[in-house]
Amino acid sequence: MIPWIDGDAPFPPVESALRRPNGLLCAGGDLSPQRLLEAYRHGIFPWFSEGEPVLWWSPDPRMVLFPAELKLSRSLAKTLRRGQYNVRLDTAFPAVIRECSQPRPGQDGTWITPEIQQAYCRLHALGHAHCVETWIDGKLAGGLYGMAIGRAFFGESMFSRVSDASKIALAHLARYLERQGFGVIDCQMKTAHLASLGAREIRRSELLHGLDAWTTAGPGPGKWPQDGAKDLFGNIT
Repeated sequence: MIPWIDGDAPFPPVESALRRPNGLLCAGGDLSPQRLLEAYRHGIFPWFSEGEPVLWWSPDPRMVLFPAELKLSRSLAKTLRRGQYNVRLDTAFPAVIRECSQPRPGQDGTWITPEIQQAYCRLHALGHAHCVETWIDGKLAGGLYGMAIGRAFFGESMFSRVSDASKIALAHLARYLERQGFGVIDCQMKTAHLASLGAREIRRSELLHGLDAWTTAGPGPGKWPQDGAKDLFGNIT
């Protein structure tokens, strides 16, 4: 059994999250900006299917990418070196989250429900949620979105309509955040895709210790500059 939270009741301690399924902490509450910001500051995120109550998670271990540990494969480095794309920040947030919501092959539905989309679009308007977009031949070919609090970024989802388009976006995100002094990209769950780019698992307690410092330092909310990711890979070999 997991606790149910109502109104502005606080989250239970993350240490009480279930082992199976890994990280399930509690249910209930809403997706207001205040609730979501409080969740991320404590290493908690929402993940639920349409028709379910809001479910809150904090898995242990936790997949993270430290921006300075970004790893480029030979093929991705070659793609970045050619530069036959354009990366923009925060110019098409609704389109990015809508593309991310499309079911993957072999999946019947998506956890990025209309309710989730509305909540994160509101956070984007308030300057908390951000997106990185890969444009090829004038079309949105891939991208990702997530939350920024202080100097911590919390990745939510990515999509790709052209080979490597999502990897281009994530590589530029990591390099941009490194230059801005960010400490971590919380990737939440382990995937081979993220591991290939240098992400690794750490203990949840280690992440929470870092969040105490990262989320209370650095810039406040605000839109990222459209061309902030320009020329970040001009000198790679």
